[in-house]
Amino acid sequence: MSELQGIGRFKFHEGELDEFKRLAAQCMEIVRAKDTGTLQYDIYFNDDQSECIVLERYRDSQALIEHAAHLGDLGAAIFATGWVSSKLLGEPSAELRTIMADSGVRLFTPYESM
Repeated sequence: MSELQGIGRFKFHEGELDEFKRLAAQCMEIVRAKDTGTLQYDIYFNDDQSECIVLERYRDSQALIEHAAHLGDLGAAIFATGWVSSKLLGEPSAELRTIMADSGVRLFTPYESM
């Protein structure tokens, strides 16, 4: 199983929603124009838009590495808009594990699946 899924949960700092939306739109443009292995990149808001969930799917570890390279400093700017909790589901390559080592992203590997 090489496909990876990411789940990001954001709780925005006061007054940062518009900045998040601006940055997220830039992010989406980059994903659509440059990423070759991103299979899903969806953003969902709660009713009062104080929180959101970002669902991501990547063909494999290299696709996620490519995505991160395309975003560059934009990722850090997005994370600065609020509190973020990130999970990665799957079996990342050794290279991706090394990159993620100090990122704060929690890894969950498969146990059972269809």
